[in-house]
Amino acid sequence: MAKVPLIASLDIGSSKIRTVVATAAVKNEVPNIIGVGVAPSLGMRKGMVIDVEEAIHSISSSLEDAERMAGEPIHHIFLGINGNHIQSFDSKGVIAISHTGNEIIEEDIDRVLEAAQAVSLPNNRKILRIIPKAFAVDDQRGIKYPVGMMGIRLEVEAHIVTGLLPAVKNIENCVHQAGVDIDDIIPASLAASEAVLSRRQKELGVAVVDIGCGGTSVSVFEEGTTLHTAIIPVGGESVTNDIAIGLRTSIDTAEKIKIEYGSCLPEDVSERETIDLSTFSKIDLLTVSKRQMVEIIQARYYEIFTLVKEELAKINRDGMLPAGVILTGAGAKMPGAIDLARETLNLPIQIGFPQNFEGVVDKIDDPSYATAIGLILWGSRFEGRSYGFGFKNISVSKAFGEMKTWVKSLLP
Repeated sequence: MAKVPLIASLDIGSSKIRTVVATAAVKNEVPNIIGVGVAPSLGMRKGMVIDVEEAIHSISSSLEDAERMAGEPIHHIFLGINGNHIQSFDSKGVIAISHTGNEIIEEDIDRVLEAAQAVSLPNNRKILRIIPKAFAVDDQRGIKYPVGMMGIRLEVEAHIVTGLLPAVKNIENCVHQAGVDIDDIIPASLAASEAVLSRRQKELGVAVVDIGCGGTSVSVFEEGTTLHTAIIPVGGESVTNDIAIGLRTSIDTAEKIKIEYGSCLPEDVSERETIDLSTFSKIDLLTVSKRQMVEIIQARYYEIFTLVKEELAKINRDGMLPAGVILTGAGAKMPGAIDLARETLNLPIQIGFPQNFEGVVDKIDDPSYATAIGLILWGSRFEGRSYGFGFKNISVSKAFGEMKTWVKSLLP
């Protein structure tokens, strides 16, 4: 009996590094998770390597834990990256259809995507993803997949995601030195969306807000494709720093009391309630106001959601997404975050849990695993095809083979 192929994902965050191992989906089945590994993200800050040796050690620890649980070695992974260095913008490409019959073929799609990539980028930036939002044939717009149609002019509107080349190369180097190869590099915000969104939500219009340690990523979908992505440089780490400054505690103590007593609802906390810091630290011996800490958390989360609201306003979707906003990432678990987000964004809000998988569900049924599971789903969908769309040095034709499958999978 042939051995079922394995897929592994590596989510390198600013707080934790998560590895997930699964058996590839077969036919109509979903991936089966057989191994999970978690390690503190030492050597990383806001998605960038600051200490190579520590980063390699942290990655290796996460991989080893997952290998031990799965009982199988990991040789290659799908890598999810995040950070303030990731930027995105829209671009257009236009070509003429000049061959006999004027029927659009796949080579024309290759050429128009290549034309969309012909943008002026700084030498230190690299295109990670190019996502076609919609095609136009002559005067007909809003086309999802134009192959087989007749026309003389083909146009594409695409969303391009770029990363800082040295930052990406540093992470690649650390992963390789940890002993695994990289099948593909995927922005964490797109990967998380794969795990928490349904096809119907993407069609109606929805935003995924991934609140991580080093920052918050926003991905907006409409009519089945990516409409907008952005990185907000405020996340869980900012909340912890505010608590440490406001209550005059150490960073470690601030993180502990945030996890234990944190909330975005100061009205639910009595002004008389206090927190004895000596139960969390031998250094911090004060007693602080719990109400004050919750007010600090609320202020920072309000800032996050206000910045999300501004991103939606940039694309005229402020309060205009029928499927609302899905909160995911470790920061989404803060009590009261849903209520504050609903009040600030004026949209339906819910927590996004990973879906469409089976196996060790109890270990990863958590918003913080959205990116890692999304990477597994991405890998399972494209197992056996050319990886590295928009990143590795492959031809546009091979790259589009992956994109074509992806675009078709989004169609109703």
